[in-house]
Amino acid sequence: MASRDASAPEGRQGRGPGGWLRRLLGTRSQDSTATAAEALTESAGGRLVDQAQAFQSLRVDDVMTPRADIVAVEVDTPFDEVVARFLEAEHSRMPIYRETLDDPLGVVHVKDVFKQMATGARPKARRGGAADSGLMRLKRDALYVPASMRAADLLLRMQATRTHMALVIDEFGGTDGLVTLEDLVEAVVGEIDDEHDEAQAAGVQERADGVFEADARAPLEELEAALGRDLAPPDLDEEIDTVGGLVAAVAGRLPRRGEVIAYPEGYEIQVLDADPRRIKRVRIRPAPPPAAAGVD
Repeated sequence: MASRDASAPEGRQGRGPGGWLRRLLGTRSQDSTATAAEALTESAGGRLVDQAQAFQSLRVDDVMTPRADIVAVEVDTPFDEVVARFLEAEHSRMPIYRETLDDPLGVVHVKDVFKQMATGARPKARRGGAADSGLMRLKRDALYVPASMRAADLLLRMQATRTHMALVIDEFGGTDGLVTLEDLVEAVVGEIDDEHDEAQAAGVQERADGVFEADARAPLEELEAALGRDLAPPDLDEEIDTVGGLVAAVAGRLPRRGEVIAYPEGYEIQVLDADPRRIKRVRIRPAPPPAAAGVD
């Protein structure tokens, strides 16, 4: 993360993610450490309570992975390709389907795939020489739920059935998305990174093509220093601390993942990652020039 530029707008100096902590610890007595620790514990507990309350109003489609981002495997995929798909995706479970995602058959667990591989039980050849991947023998049942279902109800149902994955079905019977138990837990307690999650660089990074990517929690003055200009609207200068706060202010709402927000100062902001409660990561690039007027 780049150090704070002395030329960054003065109104926000000392603010950002750590500013409140510095103000909290600024001029305390020798008992300040214990007092601050208590305050931090109460603050964290309060946030968790707030998130748990907000979770009660979420629907399944608020937390699901959309259809376009589902990693799944077709039932007739050769066994070696199934293994490679698991290694590439680094998921523990994948939906299996016949021909299209609108005909889901269930879920296959990586443990079952590698158990079959370890025992040497190779798939038998079908008539015509095609190999049977054996996925139907490894298939586990999945939950099928509507997008309108309350996320809290799905969490209870997953716990009761000891199921870790649910497929979201639309009103016509097609597959709309996918929800995992981890998705639901993260909606309550926040992001949970495991050993397979790629670490996202914090702060603001400039790519070789002059495009910037930023953690939404990065201080706004860091992005302003990178671009060499003020970004916050004058009437909101004292209200916006982070890059995510700027994006929400410009959009007038919390945009969804994949949305592109036109910024008045000649930039486009693409939301790379977000959930119903917050923006997580964005890409900032110069807006394309306006289309040239037609020539008679």
